Amino acid sequence: MSRLSVVRIDHAKRQRGVALVVVLILLLVMTLLGLASMRGTLLEERMSGNMVDRGLAFQAAEAALREAEALLVPTPPAFPAVGCTNGLCAQPVPALGVPERAVDPAFAGWRTAVADVGTLAVQPQFIIEALGPGDTWLGCSNSTPIPLQCEVARYRITARSVAADRAQIILQSTFTMPSP
Repeated sequence: MSRLSVVRIDHAKRQRGVALVVVLILLLVMTLLGLASMRGTLLEERMSGNMVDRGLAFQAAEAALREAEALLVPTPPAFPAVGCTNGLCAQPVPALGVPERAVDPAFAGWRTAVADVGTLAVQPQFIIEALGPGDTWLGCSNSTPIPLQCEVARYRITARSVAADRAQIILQSTFTMPSP
């Protein structure tokens, strides 16, 4: 009888170490799965934060665009002959190798909008560029003589907004004066 008990004790000693290794491996696998799911969740959270910032920046740029349009109606302000003054710019002269004002980092003629933009880091800004007279309908300038109602003043409005240094929105519209 004593011989049987010795065999059982030896067998039990060998199994204790295996159980510990199996549990440690399972714990490692569960930790890796937990870390992978946390990484995915953090990425989704950053993406949704960026979408919120982009939406706020878009709304602010749109408010600046509407503010600039309201400046032009009913009577447009006086535009400078060359350059820009307080967000009002003369007709752009295309030159080879010179970027447009809206994308030129050295351009400093932006006008800050008065719109309430809440928690945005930077107030939205805009510029209005006089583009000269333009046709009010297709084929308008083909008639001789050109009717007075045919040409109206045109303006290019560019608005930009930055939200939390992550989302920058630039909106641009071409505005024609409404007919009287």
